[in-house]
Amino acid sequence: MRRLRLLRLLLAVTDVGFLAYWALTLLHVVPEAYLFKDYAEPLVVAWNWSFFPLDLAISLTGLSSLWLESRGDRRWPALTLVSLTLTSCSGLMALAFWTLRHDYDATWWLPNAFLLLYPLAFFGPVIRAWASIASATSMPPTA
Repeated sequence: MRRLRLLRLLLAVTDVGFLAYWALTLLHVVPEAYLFKDYAEPLVVAWNWSFFPLDLAISLTGLSSLWLESRGDRRWPALTLVSLTLTSCSGLMALAFWTLRHDYDATWWLPNAFLLLYPLAFFGPVIRAWASIASATSMPPTA
């Protein structure tokens, strides 16, 4: 259960963080010193914005799973697994891009490595929670 408490915190921080990042990006308020290499280059702008639907899906599924879990709704593990999977994919895609560009700036690598790796620690506990819910209700949980 301690691990699930940590998961709730990480989901909330990550999902709200994605929403904040996109709000700041949309409003162009991120200081230039914090922007990644070639930030204004049209292809890089397009690459960055290509993450918007994915990151929005991550936030919506993650925050929805937290809401469902807080209400005792047995569907929360399914949404959590979707959110965790998408989060890991988002981090992997970004790191692949930076690797292909031979750009190893820790400012962008560390957050994306976090996105890639943190979900991996929670797949097992969420699947076990899902199985526990299923056995307690004598039927498989629905997605």
